[in-house]
This record gives sequence, structure tokens and C-alpha cells, in this order.
Amino acid sequence: MPDPGHDSSHDPRLTPARGDLAAKYLEGKVQAERFVTGEEFEIFEAIAPVREQPSSNAMLMTQALRGERVTVYDRNGEGWAWGQLGGDGYVGWLPDAALMKPSAAPTHMVSALRTFAFPGPSIKLPPADTLVMGSKIAVAREDGSFAVTREGQYLPKVHLAPLGHREPDFVAVAERFVGTPYLWGGKSSFGIDCSGLVQVSLTSAGTGCPRDSDMQQAGLGRLLEPRERSNLQRGDLVFWKGHVAIVRDGSTVIHANAHHMATVVEPTEPAIARIKQAGSEVVAIKRL
Repeated sequence: MPDPGHDSSHDPRLTPARGDLAAKYLEGKVQAERFVTGEEFEIFEAIAPVREQPSSNAMLMTQALRGERVTVYDRNGEGWAWGQLGGDGYVGWLPDAALMKPSAAPTHMVSALRTFAFPGPSIKLPPADTLVMGSKIAVAREDGSFAVTREGQYLPKVHLAPLGHREPDFVAVAERFVGTPYLWGGKSSFGIDCSGLVQVSLTSAGTGCPRDSDMQQAGLGRLLEPRERSNLQRGDLVFWKGHVAIVRDGSTVIHANAHHMATVVEPTEPAIARIKQAGSEVVAIKRL
């Protein structure tokens, strides 16, 4: 994921400020023609793209999942809204169609890689939607093996966890994504990138995690000294410029990467050698 080398105090990925307008809370900190309070919305689509520009051809920077809150500061009148995600603070353009006014506070999240939302209490009905890990939903009641949302969708209870649930081992969560196609900006089992894999896995274990690999390198864990690098532990994070991998054990890492166009488990030393040959050295190893 990107490593644009921005001044972190006003990183445009995390700062809702443009020349013409900025978030009210930034008044006095940034220059803008006007400052707006913003309006809170909820992500209604299963997965909503967050793009660099208000165009379906613009670069996918990240994704927002069902139930996530977003503060919208601008709408361009052509189907796009500019705002900041509540989860990790990412700023970008989202499709208006993906947004709705906030409904009930979520009670559960999807803990399976993917699950179906059925229109009624039967797995033989054609699914109305496919939700992905980390999606937040408000369960109104239960019906047998189903949890029923306020909108009347039926989800298998076995694929849900209470909102505060924490997975015991974030690396085990990452391992479940093996085989997922690589997608720049992706953060689901339909497509994921290197830092998305780290973020989704750590978040499911209850650890707050920024979105991009340079932010993760700056904000997570403690830096290992060179002498400690010979004894890597499960859960250590290996960083290159613009890339990150998760240490799985003494000899393997797991990472979403464009070389394999997938999330793979790879022997650590050959992976480091391959990436070095492609022109990138390890810049840091962090222990959480």
C-alpha cells in the first residue's frame, strides 16, 4: 500500500482537508476556504469502495464494510460523497448509494470470512447479500439458528460474534485468508492487500490498527534490534517500503502480495531474498 512520505501531522489520507473545504475540527490547524461540521452516515452496502477521486475509475485506496460509520463533509451532486471513516480515520470518496442515515447501534460483527444474509429463515432461499468479516450488524432477535437484523435479513448465528469479541490469535485469522486474491486497497476475502490483511486480522483480535503499511510501521509495536532478528516470533511484522508480512513461525511468513496475486504462506528467507531481488530491503521488524 502507498508510502507517499507525507507529513504525518497533515497526512491527506487521514486529514479531511482540501483547499476549498475542511472538517470543522481542523479549524486553526489547516488552511481552507470554509470549514464544515460534517454529517454522520452508515455504510449500507456490503463493501463500499473508498477512492482517491470521485470516479469509479479512480484508485481504490481502501474499503468500508457494512455497518461502519463515516462522516461526510462534501457531496459532489454526481453520486459521490467525500468523508472520513469512523474505524481507521481514512479519508476519500465513497459512492452516495453506499450510504444511509445511521440506524440502530450494531450489536454483532461477522466473524466468518464471508456469510450470506437470507431473506427468511431458510438456507434454501436465494441469499439477499454476502457480508464479509468485520461487517457490523444490529441483531433484533433470534430465530432458531439465525440472527435476524432490524432490516429483516437472516444470518447464520454461527458466523457472528458479539461486537466486543476478540479472536485469541490474529495470525490464525490471517491464515484463514490464504488463497484470497490480491487486491490493491482491498480488505475482505474477496480481495485483500498486504496492509489490509494486517488490519483486518489485528482488528478482529481487538487491536487498533492503521490502514497502510507505512502507518503500521510507524504506529505498531516496538522495533526489533538487528541481533533480535534471528529469532522471529509468531505475530512479528516484517516491513519493506510499501509492503508488510506477518511472521507465522520461525521459518514462514504470511502476506498478501502482487507476486503471487494472492495471500500466501511463504518461507521467510526466500521471501526476503525474492523481494530484495525486486529492489526492496527490509526496513523494519516490529514486535507487538
